[in-house]
Amino acid sequence: MTKILYVEDEPALGKIVKESLQSRNYDVIMVEDGLSALKIFPNSQADICVLDIMLPKMDGYTLAAGIRKHSPQIPILFLTAKSQVEDVLKGFQSGGNDYLKKPFSLEELIARIENLLILTNSQKNNQKLEIPFGKFIFNPSRYELKEPNGEIRRLSHKEAGILTILLENPNQTTERKKILMQLWGDDSYFNSRNLDVYITKLRDYLKADRQVEIITIKGIGYYFSI
Repeated sequence: MTKILYVEDEPALGKIVKESLQSRNYDVIMVEDGLSALKIFPNSQADICVLDIMLPKMDGYTLAAGIRKHSPQIPILFLTAKSQVEDVLKGFQSGGNDYLKKPFSLEELIARIENLLILTNSQKNNQKLEIPFGKFIFNPSRYELKEPNGEIRRLSHKEAGILTILLENPNQTTERKKILMQLWGDDSYFNSRNLDVYITKLRDYLKADRQVEIITIKGIGYYFSI
């Protein structure tokens, strides 16, 4: 049975969502503030976290970042009344995998949960312990990139996912749509803009080795030269 850590500070909404998920055979641990959620998470054995952003004592962004320190791979879904680009990007940067805007239907919530669980399990099954490329060593299970100077850089979930996909096709072109569908679940314009941001960050991380390059193939995708 899938166990969900659900953090929501609106008791009425929380009760409805919790009972609805339980009726679909999910095991739900509901908490009403971010600080309490962070305290119980290490022993919760949760398979996925569903977090509101506007929480008392600790907001969802800070909570997600704390959860990521304990569990780099657990999927995190944000529930939010916010939909500005900056807010959503902040959610992804803090460790979120996806977001769902309020109000939402139970069917859409379940679809997002199941999609994240499938993606996460697929990544776990396909990941090697360490992947050397150029002067770097990438540990996909720990989201760690060892740089040429020996320093370790921690990547976000999305950064690690993109790099993993590119490394599956070295010295080849990977379609943008493949990355978007695999990591975001759709290829909307908004998600495409998010992908551009993460590609720019990865290029910055990899500039220590001039032989490693992510080349944009306009209208198609990216050629990963290593």
